[in-house]
Amino acid sequence: MTGQATIKLPKQRWTIVLMCFLAVAINYIDRANLGVAVPMIQKEYGIDPALMGLILSAFFWSYVLMQLPGGWLIDKFGSRLTYTVATLIMSVATLATAFAGGVASLIACRMVLGIGEAFCYPVNAKVTSLWFRRSERGLATGVWASGSRVGSAMTLPLVAFIIANFGWREAFLVTGAIGLVWMVLWYVLYRDPKNHSAVTAEQLAVLEADYAVKAGAKKIRYAELFRYRTIWGMMIGFFCLNFVIYFYTTWFPSYLTQSRGFSLAKLGTLGLVPGLVAIPAGWLGGYLSDRLFKGGWSLTAARKTCLVGGLLASSVVALAPLVPGDAAALTLLAISYSGLAFAGANIWTLPGDVAPTPAHVASISGIQNFASNLAGIAITTFTGVMVSITQGSFVVPLAVAGTLSIVGACSYLFIVGEIAPLKSRDDEAEGSALAAGATPSKA
Repeated sequence: MTGQATIKLPKQRWTIVLMCFLAVAINYIDRANLGVAVPMIQKEYGIDPALMGLILSAFFWSYVLMQLPGGWLIDKFGSRLTYTVATLIMSVATLATAFAGGVASLIACRMVLGIGEAFCYPVNAKVTSLWFRRSERGLATGVWASGSRVGSAMTLPLVAFIIANFGWREAFLVTGAIGLVWMVLWYVLYRDPKNHSAVTAEQLAVLEADYAVKAGAKKIRYAELFRYRTIWGMMIGFFCLNFVIYFYTTWFPSYLTQSRGFSLAKLGTLGLVPGLVAIPAGWLGGYLSDRLFKGGWSLTAARKTCLVGGLLASSVVALAPLVPGDAAALTLLAISYSGLAFAGANIWTLPGDVAPTPAHVASISGIQNFASNLAGIAITTFTGVMVSITQGSFVVPLAVAGTLSIVGACSYLFIVGEIAPLKSRDDEAEGSALAAGATPSKA
């Protein structure tokens, strides 16, 4: 261990984190651009809020359905190939949205976009588990996960500027082209550590020594993952967090323009505040959990402290529509978004932390992301219906979001068990038998 600790790990891994960060940012630009264009599209096609909610939710239908097979495909075919193909699909779908002629074609484009984007987070989680030791994954994850806040924040001024000067269709042409550029760079630059020419045998040994693999451990099949309480706790907790997150990437611009009376220019400036504040909060959440772990805390205590604390802070979103001033509302929204970011960095370390082998990381990522993105369907549709029923009020959707933040905190605290590699049922039974036979002095 001492010898391994003195070995410097390859600098290239931070370039890879940067690539993952950019991928997440582009993903969020491509999924959030429609939210900015909603008022123009509604006006052009005469779409009411309930139907617009259906269009916004279409992305999540395919995104959710692709999570389970997507994670399995990543583990089987590798991160380089699957990310390249997925980004191509995503970018083509975004470009095609510029040529949409109505509700049906908008729904179709959003569903294809969901297929392509489904691979992003599972790939990033797997890449992080391969290139970083467990004690460093929190910060690395916090950095690339902050791409969601950067992408969301960039979408407002970028798309608003393009729409104001050229039109909403042109906004999709520009954002789709950005993804194609990233796709080429990824295919040229990325390799797993074992296939990377810059990684020495000693460095590879250090990275592989920290994989969640134990000699002689019995294999856990994909379907068996659903038998673990920890997996279900991760699914429930992430569903609750994403219910709030997806408000910011779908209905948030409409909330500011319709309920708060923001102009397009004001939306592109003050509307950036929650997303910008959340960026360093995500880095801090990842850094703090790593720091606590290195400082002697158990991995369970370090990760859960940040998960629970962040989700509890995010519950203040329920108060945002109740305060009269814009400054107070934006402050509450910024606190909420920051809490989500703080917790989110740790959510994406969990697949690598609990995976029984590296070949399970993307699969577990896909499973938790499958559950979490059911929230995307729920928040977009539910908000659209409630806004229609209440004639423009966002009080009920945000009250539900704040409540689910608390439910999510409880899930990570009480349902998720020890943050450690999952053991097969046979191994658990064997360990229990050994424990039962231990003498009182050893217990």
